[in-house]
Order: sequence, then C-alpha cells, then structure tokens
Amino acid sequence: MPNSSFFFSFLLYLLSSLSISDGAQLILVNNCRESIWPGILGGAGQATPKDGGFHLGSGEEVVLDAPEKWSGRIWGRQGCNFDNNGKGSCITGDCSNQLNCKGNGGKPPATVVEMTLGSSSSPMHFYDVSLVDGFNLPVSMKPVGGGIGCGVASCEVDLNVCCPSALEVRSGGKVVGCKSACLAMQSAKYCCTGNYANPNTCKPTLFSHLFKAICPKAYSFAFDDSTSLNKCRATRYVITFCPPQ
Repeated sequence: MPNSSFFFSFLLYLLSSLSISDGAQLILVNNCRESIWPGILGGAGQATPKDGGFHLGSGEEVVLDAPEKWSGRIWGRQGCNFDNNGKGSCITGDCSNQLNCKGNGGKPPATVVEMTLGSSSSPMHFYDVSLVDGFNLPVSMKPVGGGIGCGVASCEVDLNVCCPSALEVRSGGKVVGCKSACLAMQSAKYCCTGNYANPNTCKPTLFSHLFKAICPKAYSFAFDDSTSLNKCRATRYVITFCPPQ
C-alpha cells in the first residue's frame, strides 16, 4: 500500500506538471554572433511581455510565460543603440525608436514569429514564421514535446545573402534586410489587398517562389497556409534567432 500510494501521488504530480492550462513558456535564444533586441507585440487586447522589447546578448536566453489564449508576434532587431531612457534606433526591426516597443510593431523588413496559443473555439496552438514583412534574421520556433504532428516553423537560411537587388536594404555597405515584394512594389497584387485580398486572386509571385524555395517552412505570401501554418499543444516552445542549420 505505501508503494501504491507513493506512485499515485507521483502520478498526480507528473500530470499537474504537464498541465498546459496556464499557457506556455516561450524560450527565446540568441544563437547569433552579436546582440539582438527581440521585439514583442501582443494581439488585440493581449498583454505584451517585457514591455515589448529587451536586449539579448549573443549566447543568452530568456524565458517568457505566455498566458493561455495569448496571441502575438515576436521579431529580432539588429544594430540597436539606446540611451539610458530607452530612446534610440535599430538598423532593422525598429519599433518607433524605443527599446520597449509598448504596443508598436516592427518596421519592415523583419522576420516575424506569429502565434495563437489557443482560443475560445480551440485549445490548439497555431504558430508560424512569416516573411510577409520581409526578412532580416534567420529564426525558428520549435515545440518541446507536444506529440506527433507538432512541426517546426522556421527560416533558417540567411536570405540577405541571396536577396534580389530590387529588395535589398543596406547599411554600412552590407545587406541587412530583404524587403517583401509588397514593401518594394507597393501594389495591391503584391500586397494581397483590394481585389487581391483573397486566396483566389492572391497568388505567389516570383519573389514569393524564391523565398519559398529557400525557406519552405515559412510564410512567403499572405495566403501561404498549407505548408507554413503549424498546429500543436506543447507546454514550451523554443524560439531561436540564427538557429543552427
């Protein structure tokens, strides 16, 4: 009896430790050779962890606790310089010249991790890596556990190396970002707006095909759902900037 009581208690503890009713942990890892400044934007009505931005040195990681049903986006900022009051700017991904984005999104081009950690209609977590706003840093989002079917969202290759000249963003003589076709062309066809704001008329462009060929697990245009949107139910996710290939 004592042994069975012990194992019953241990089982209850294990089940409670595996509970995901309280949301999920997001583990942000900087595997880049230099500092980055993650930016965070909560969805409509959602809280924004860490006031929306912070410094993350090379080799460092930070754990964020995201509540159940949290939705939002996370991106990396490069080449930032802030004063003691958190005022300054970043070469890519800048959010209104502030360290703490506080409800402001990142300036394109920026590689964006998007997620919805459950909703009133579904307990499942949906997440992706999007190049719809262009590219600045390789990034991946990988579940820890979660079972069969939990995929990895990623763009692990440095697209800046092969960015078409029409889409390049340069700083200090080197390419630091690759614009989306929408940002570069500023037309409804490339932005999937107006008459193109549905999957029947919004089709991948030459640039979308290029992004997709290099980063097949990332969104390359607005309606690229079938091969880019991941579904899972894990307690932890690791978001790695400059993930090892």
